[in-house]
Amino acid sequence: MLLIMESLLKDKISGFIIINKTPGPTSHNIINGLRKITGIKKIGHAGTLDPIASGVLICAIGREATKKISQFAGMDKEYEAEIMLGAETDTYDRGGKVTSESCRTTIVAVDKIKKVINKFIGKQKQLPPMFSAVKVRGKKLYELARQGKTSIRPPTDIEIYDIKLIDYNWPKLKILVKCSSGTYIRSLAQDIGKQLGCGAYLNELKRTAIGKYRIEKAINLEKLDKNNYKDYFIIKEF
Repeated sequence: MLLIMESLLKDKISGFIIINKTPGPTSHNIINGLRKITGIKKIGHAGTLDPIASGVLICAIGREATKKISQFAGMDKEYEAEIMLGAETDTYDRGGKVTSESCRTTIVAVDKIKKVINKFIGKQKQLPPMFSAVKVRGKKLYELARQGKTSIRPPTDIEIYDIKLIDYNWPKLKILVKCSSGTYIRSLAQDIGKQLGCGAYLNELKRTAIGKYRIEKAINLEKLDKNNYKDYFIIKEF
């Protein structure tokens, strides 16, 4: 009887938590961690972060919250990205196989960097990476990529509202990007490298905001337990 009562009470729990994801785990690993902490199975997230990425991951806890997680999906995003210049990889990030090292010793002038990144501000069509979950004819691109296959993939409409140069010390370039949902920062890094003529890949990525929900309000998974997790709900009622 007690177990039934506990189950019924858990069914009524619903809310959203902003997790500050660390590099390493997948977004699904975070969900599994929350399930262990809360004892609740119905948990989802908005906006997948790759394993190398960190930062804001909005998670829905409970049945009612997971029904409404889509409200966050189309929100604008903000990222801090560290780009490694002078090489390209097949995944467009540091986890991939190096496919080109055209000019690792050639230092690109900072004025050229600023000029090139400013070209990417505005509405545009972006080609998603082959190593992505985008589906083409019912197949996820990364499934084809792992088989050594490539596919013609349609570009997607995105908008980059602003790009700021945070730091540059060859070969590392750090930028702040404000963009629409659906923007691949890995593709942006690759495209910047091509425009500079030296190649580039994404080395580090931190999502600092989804809409109005910023990293300053995020909590590390390790700081949550079964007694305190509800204290971090950003929305509790529906």
